[in-house]
Amino acid sequence: MIKLVKEIIVVEGRDDVTAVKKAVDAELITTGGFGFPKGVMKRIKEAQKRRGVIIFTDPDFAGEKIRKKIAAQIPGCKHAFLPREEAIKDGDIGIENASRESIIAALNKVRTENVQKREEFTKKDLVRNGLVGFDDASKKRDEIGKILGIGYGNAKQFLSRLNNYGVTREEFEESLKNIDK
Repeated sequence: MIKLVKEIIVVEGRDDVTAVKKAVDAELITTGGFGFPKGVMKRIKEAQKRRGVIIFTDPDFAGEKIRKKIAAQIPGCKHAFLPREEAIKDGDIGIENASRESIIAALNKVRTENVQKREEFTKKDLVRNGLVGFDDASKKRDEIGKILGIGYGNAKQFLSRLNNYGVTREEFEESLKNIDK
């Protein structure tokens, strides 16, 4: 059964649209990459006002830049993150390479970005839990990012996502227990 998504999903290109439409029933807007054709940002702003927006960009550098560009201009967006290894095919990284199940799982873990700054988590939390300054810290952040649906990030990005995507202390502690198993 295909899930109906109320919000409008923003993706990078036509192939992403095809992949997402195979997984869910949704209206989509494409950014056309980082360049954003004329009028695209305005369409995304209108979509956010009408129905809400889910930013669902590729798990790569360009996708992250696009996500930040949209989020900086349009507050209160929701974010879906696809684990990098679920988006790779023949060395190419993108939403279009993900399975239907992976796309649905990412959309089921959507997080809303907080408009007000929040500091529930600090660098001490990362250090105390081996998420920075240890050989396997990057791997642990990746695993926790998958569990929480906030994607992978370097230490600074990860801390920002913990605070800005409404992750609770309980969710964080539970994710730590799950990766230690």
